[in-house]
Amino acid sequence: MTDSHGLAPPSAWVIRWAPLVGSGARVLDVACGAGRHARYLAARGCAVVAVDRDAAALEGLAGTAGIAPLQADLERDPWPFEAAAFDAVVVTNYLHRPLFPHLLAALKPSGVLIYETFMAGNAQFGRPSNPDFLLRPGELAETVAGRLSLVAFEQGAVRTPKPAAIQRLCAATRDPVTIFLD
Repeated sequence: MTDSHGLAPPSAWVIRWAPLVGSGARVLDVACGAGRHARYLAARGCAVVAVDRDAAALEGLAGTAGIAPLQADLERDPWPFEAAAFDAVVVTNYLHRPLFPHLLAALKPSGVLIYETFMAGNAQFGRPSNPDFLLRPGELAETVAGRLSLVAFEQGAVRTPKPAAIQRLCAATRDPVTIFLD
């Protein structure tokens, strides 16, 4: 199933936790590809910086209200964002471990991290299968421990949108109980 732009629908995980990201929030969509999450969050009233190294993938986002596409190779270029610049950071289907400190530092004091990607065991379902691109069990939770408050964490095999081994995390820079009270 695709939307009017030919894109897969947003991740159910992103949709589930998007209500923690208020209208008007400044959001960073990392490795956004053609922008399925950037479009979804912009439609919810967010100002989204959609970054990807693939300039062709970003072309479809040019001129889209609420989205500022940015072509950058985050694995080779210097980190292009200031600390505490975003109300939320969204990452799906992408892993480059050296970015973890930057992603956490990019969150404002009331920020939310929504992350979902493949983990060890995914090779039985297909690609990616290279361990460099697969999280170790519990790795996302360990990465944010002591830095962010865990709102939700899941890991294991899923059947939809396609069979895969994944890890999902939603974490906040403040107490997870209070974020639901805003």
